Amino acid sequence: MPYWRLSSFYFFYFAALGVLAPYWSVYLKDLGFSAIQIGELMAIPMATKLVAPFIWGWIADHTQQRMRLVRQGALAAMLTFLLVFWVSGFWQLALAMMLFSFFWNAVLPQVEAITFHYLGEESPKYSRVRVWGSIGFIVMVIGVGVLIEHQGSRVILWIMAVLYFGIWLSTLVVPEKIVATHSHAQDSFFSLLKSPPILAFVAVCFFMQFSHGSYYTFYSIYLLEQGYSESRIGELWALGVIAEVVLYIFFMHKLLIRFGARALLIISLLLAGVRWLLIGFFPESISLLILAQLLHAASFGSFHAAAIHYVHHAFTHRLQGRGQALYSSISYGAGGALGSLSSGYLWESLSSTAAFVVSALVAFFGMLIAMLAMDKRGG
Repeated sequence: MPYWRLSSFYFFYFAALGVLAPYWSVYLKDLGFSAIQIGELMAIPMATKLVAPFIWGWIADHTQQRMRLVRQGALAAMLTFLLVFWVSGFWQLALAMMLFSFFWNAVLPQVEAITFHYLGEESPKYSRVRVWGSIGFIVMVIGVGVLIEHQGSRVILWIMAVLYFGIWLSTLVVPEKIVATHSHAQDSFFSLLKSPPILAFVAVCFFMQFSHGSYYTFYSIYLLEQGYSESRIGELWALGVIAEVVLYIFFMHKLLIRFGARALLIISLLLAGVRWLLIGFFPESISLLILAQLLHAASFGSFHAAAIHYVHHAFTHRLQGRGQALYSSISYGAGGALGSLSSGYLWESLSSTAAFVVSALVAFFGMLIAMLAMDKRGG
């Protein structure tokens, strides 16, 4: 198990997300884009997850050369990101974001598959590797908030370029993991998708990430409008991920063994809905915002770990790459993109509160689907 080499990839990958998710919308706002345009641009990285993971997943499952593909994708993401230094118009920026996010989004599901191959029977300990991604996110979300206050939002571009370089370097040191296949490894990917519990799981993942649309697209802008500073906003973002880190280090593997994936998904969706209501109705209360951020441990942390655990047990052997790609594409891709798009229209046509209320309702709806239709695969 190349623990530190895999951990370095997670660190740089989610450090980049720790810049993109909280602050890219601030950069777009400084360029003069409207709420609807910001929502559309922020949807692009998520929309590319509909395509990129499946292409990489199909090739990786058939060639069993996951790390080679990961290295190529990471290098392409780093090079295409450099386009953003020279463009600022809507369509030019949209094209640049589509290109770099296409390659960036392709690599993570394959690294997830490699990580689980290395873990083998100890898959509940996944969170102890993934926690380094959360640490990378925390470092960036705090540091970049302070830098923006002093140097402006364009500093984001330089930081992202360095982090994409770090992602590529980290892929060079992770060895390939060849996994022996068995006779039942050739089960049809599409026959699995016809299973009602699998369809329910896919829907649950879609609705959870849809519910995050307002948060990932407008949370920083929302708090700026409430009078919070960039550094305080960074601290709030970081607090949520710190809660996630505590969960991953001390509790997640035990919770998975004791309760199983399905129960944790249901609880996570319930707490996600509560979180969006707290943010939507009480932005002036720092104590309630802190509580809402602590719930990030559930809305992202426990949900993601449980979902990855479920995928690992549902899509075995040669289907692992496409299984991870399906999870990434439907949840962070389709769900995230439509959540961002709808949040932009709700923000501009109704109100910020309405956008977060819709997010809460979507999370509660996903919880009902999990309760009624999911099985207990993976525990």
